[in-house]
Amino acid sequence: MIKRTLYIENPAYLSVSLSQLKIKFPEVEKNIPKDFSDRFTNSIPIEDIGVVILDNPQITITQKALQALNENNCAVIICDNQRMPYGLLLPLTNNTLQGERYRYQINSSTPLKKQLWQQTIQSKILNQATLLKEINNSQISNMTKWAKEVKSGDSTNLEARAAVYYWSNIFPNINSFIRDRYGEPPNNLLNYGYSILRSIIARALVGTGLLPTIGIHHRNKYNAYALADDIMEPYRPFVDSVVVKIINSGIDYSTLNRDIKIQLMSIPILDVSINNLKRPLQIAASITTSSLLKCFTKEDNRISYPKMKL
Repeated sequence: MIKRTLYIENPAYLSVSLSQLKIKFPEVEKNIPKDFSDRFTNSIPIEDIGVVILDNPQITITQKALQALNENNCAVIICDNQRMPYGLLLPLTNNTLQGERYRYQINSSTPLKKQLWQQTIQSKILNQATLLKEINNSQISNMTKWAKEVKSGDSTNLEARAAVYYWSNIFPNINSFIRDRYGEPPNNLLNYGYSILRSIIARALVGTGLLPTIGIHHRNKYNAYALADDIMEPYRPFVDSVVVKIINSGIDYSTLNRDIKIQLMSIPILDVSINNLKRPLQIAASITTSSLLKCFTKEDNRISYPKMKL
């Protein structure tokens, strides 16, 4: 089932009643008669929600609403004063076999993790190459060659070599673009899109019964979502494709306005090809994390990642 992404940018009061998320807007309510206020309250089934983005310091949400969203494995994203995603709330327990699956994950061997990272980087580079070919017919024989040459654990760091070429060519109309989290636009669009993607992957990992903190490659002690950062790598080019379309539309992307955010919030429902079937990205994420679990339990030895199609 495709889950909805809710983006709330105005002052609001969120509560829950009868498994429905109730959203009231104070600015609207004070301008209408009290007897009509219920008609202006949005009501959405909790089970239909996958991601909630709270983008206003004057939003109030009840603990009961947060609990209901958590129980339905909904990712709640909190934005900072610059209106960029800053915090992510996910359930600690959302799978009856969670303890057992944690043990499989924690006890996975270093060689297995290196093999899984090799597959991850190969998929990422191939998806980057396909996107370059699609948007500006770039030469990609070097990218496909590098993908084939990725070794266990990417010991020769071909991911970095591919990244230099990729970012030098993905925005042909932007001179000397440098991918930097704190850099010039369209880095702001990429940051926002990747934050949404990260929440989708983290949500899928938790739903599968895996611990998003323990990665197969990323292992920064301050990173609570290291595994999500690992698994999202081959998905990044799908976010990049949305950013390319926004730029090519001619819209002013120097600031993250409402129209741009709406386009970036289409990321969860992007069609992707996985296991030779077309699936919404949020569904594909669950297929990927389920296949990762099978690798940890030694039922399989390959992660199912999406393939970008021309």
